[in-house]
Amino acid sequence: MTPFALAWRSLRNRRATALVCIATIALGVAVTVAVERIRADVRASFAGTVSGIDLVVGARSGPLNLLLYSVFHIGDATNEIAWSSYEAIARWNEVDWAVPVALGDSHRGFRVVGTTAEFFRRYRFGARRDLAFAQGRAFGATFEAVVGADVAQRLGYAPGRELVLTHGLAGFVAHENDPFRIVGVLARTGTPVDAAVLVDLSAIDAIHRDFMPDGREAPATITAFFVGLKSRAATFAVQRRINDYAAEPLLAILPGVALQSLWRLVGVAENALRVVGALVVATGLAGMLGVLLAGLNERRREMAILRALGAGAGTVFALLVVEALVLAAVGGALGLALACAALAGASDFAAAQYGLQFGAAWPSSRDVLLVAAVVAVAAVAGGVPAALACRRSLADGLSLRL
Repeated sequence: MTPFALAWRSLRNRRATALVCIATIALGVAVTVAVERIRADVRASFAGTVSGIDLVVGARSGPLNLLLYSVFHIGDATNEIAWSSYEAIARWNEVDWAVPVALGDSHRGFRVVGTTAEFFRRYRFGARRDLAFAQGRAFGATFEAVVGADVAQRLGYAPGRELVLTHGLAGFVAHENDPFRIVGVLARTGTPVDAAVLVDLSAIDAIHRDFMPDGREAPATITAFFVGLKSRAATFAVQRRINDYAAEPLLAILPGVALQSLWRLVGVAENALRVVGALVVATGLAGMLGVLLAGLNERRREMAILRALGAGAGTVFALLVVEALVLAAVGGALGLALACAALAGASDFAAAQYGLQFGAAWPSSRDVLLVAAVVAVAAVAGGVPAALACRRSLADGLSLRL
């Protein structure tokens, strides 16, 4: 009988203990895989949000603060910027396009973004994918609105419905005299656009200035604007020129560089989660080693009988090592399956609540390497009780101990 067959039968006879070892290892692998997958998917989701933007321009503050409030709608702007500055920069020869955004209003907890119809043509996400409409079209009049997928899903909105904006995020002052009619619902993107209400920029100014009594067709100020350049080679030159803009203090940032600052900030938390996952895996392997060592005393007679039947020391050694390998392999495979199933089950919730898109449910090569590493460590750990078992004599197992 081969060591694999012997190991399988031995584990079946001690199934309760084996199941505890497998469950512990599976839990550790599942936590480690889930943490690593979520970390990678969160980074990819954030990077995909700004895949089509060369520069983000706003009032001078911190680069990370500007990125968070203008792109991810987290926090508030420290100051507004003049519309005239936006117009002047948009006319620069190096600039291909520029899209303004005005923030500050909300609707039932969702951010309102004032912009232009150019936003729907220029905004890119993921692998430079275009925005698409699940229903309706882009706004074409002052009091028309387009809602993101999350807004439509959670509030039950569809084209034709009316909505009222409120001033600020707290929503204490409602602009009830100026209702908006929904004309479009965007397809899901996995970006902050899903949780936004997009309206024409002129409408934001209209509801705050009582239909612009001064006769202006453009707002006095905006929150920020996105810039696309004709050539990426001009990025740093344009950034420097905007940062030195004489008319008012402006800040231009490269979204990817600002994101790296964010990852450095959260790097400590990421490492802490990795350590937790590694500790859980180590605990499972240590438990397996402890079970194998503790079982040596109970299995003295089993080992002795095997030796009496002609099994050599190598066979006994292989038996215990194979048992460790089987426990680790089954536990690792179950842990990997558990992590993938949990992430697949939580993908819709994460997309709806946090705008996060998890990657493919199938295990990646990195996940498989993790399980292989766990199995390799288990083989080494299994060698400890195996070596101890080989040192014991045949008489030691067959003699009675009082």
